[in-house]
Amino acid sequence: MTQRTVLVVEDDRTIADAIAVRLTAEGYAVRVASDGPTGVEECASCRPDLVVLDVMLPGFDGLEVCRRIQAGRPVPVLMLTARADETDMVIGLGVGADDYLSKPFSMRVLVARVAALLRRVDRGVGGCDGEVLTIGPVEIDPLSRRVRTGGVEVHLTRTEFDLLLHLAGRPGAAMPREVLLEQVWGWGGGATSRTVDSHVKALRRKLGSDLIRTVHGVGYAVEVPGRRVPR
Repeated sequence: MTQRTVLVVEDDRTIADAIAVRLTAEGYAVRVASDGPTGVEECASCRPDLVVLDVMLPGFDGLEVCRRIQAGRPVPVLMLTARADETDMVIGLGVGADDYLSKPFSMRVLVARVAALLRRVDRGVGGCDGEVLTIGPVEIDPLSRRVRTGGVEVHLTRTEFDLLLHLAGRPGAAMPREVLLEQVWGWGGGATSRTVDSHVKALRRKLGSDLIRTVHGVGYAVEVPGRRVPR
């Protein structure tokens, strides 16, 4: 298999070096940038398979970096944040990040997240039968990985699309957060359910608040129009 390239955009040299050393030991080719503008330039020049991106950067922040690199070429982004505010996480997901880690984090967890994101890239549309799913005004095309609501195309990140497709493939079924983490993200065992919650919030913002129903004490389900749900 061709060696994967990971771009690390992090202004804290100690953290950047630690990530680079660990990912290199795991077999990745690693490039490092220490500010926003350089991160965008590096992404355009080396065309990485994945970006590990800090939110707080000099020049311009990680959110702007994410916007710019996603506009140029969709690429999986694992965002790092020192802030636990869920609003920041949702904003990061909204501009194209696929996943996030809150500092401090273990290198073992970071490596697992990177591997899981790349597995989803490899999986791509494998196993899709091409059937377009329709849930109310929302149309989901697994083959082209496009989503439309009311006939208008909506941009989703790779993770948002995978989560939506997973839920929509089982309309009305309540999916536990732990199951979604394992089946969509490809990891579990100590992972926080806030990751699922943040992605659901992003999907609701883009596709409407009524599409995904919270099943209290369990997880989430795609709401099927016309189906009565016990209260």
